[in-house]
Amino acid sequence: MHEVSLMEQTVDMAVACAIAQGAEKIHAIKLRIGDLSGVIPEAMQFAFSVVTAGTIAEGATLAIESVPARCYCPTCQQEFEPQDVIYACPHCNQLSTEIRQGKELELAAVEVS
Repeated sequence: MHEVSLMEQTVDMAVACAIAQGAEKIHAIKLRIGDLSGVIPEAMQFAFSVVTAGTIAEGATLAIESVPARCYCPTCQQEFEPQDVIYACPHCNQLSTEIRQGKELELAAVEVS
C-alpha cells in the first residue's frame, strides 16, 4: 500500500506550498490521478485523513479527479481511449506505444487561507 507514502509526500508538498504563500490553513486539496498510474484513489482518500492529522491540512477536504488513459495512433494520427489493456487503435487496429495521458499523479490545487 504505497498510497500512504504517496499521500505523505503530497501533503508535504501542499503544506510547503501553503507556508511559502504565508497561509496558516489548508482547506482543500485537489489531486489528478491517472487510470494507469497504479494508484488506488480510495486508498489515497483513506490515507489523507491519517497523514493530515496534526498539520495545517487537518480537516481539509480532498477532491480526486480521475484522468482516463489516452493513446496516440501514429498511423491515423489521432488520439484514442483504449478499451482494454491492449492499446489498439479503434480505427486501424494498430497497437500504440504512445500513452499521452493516464499515468499522472498531480497536485492540481491547494485552497488556503
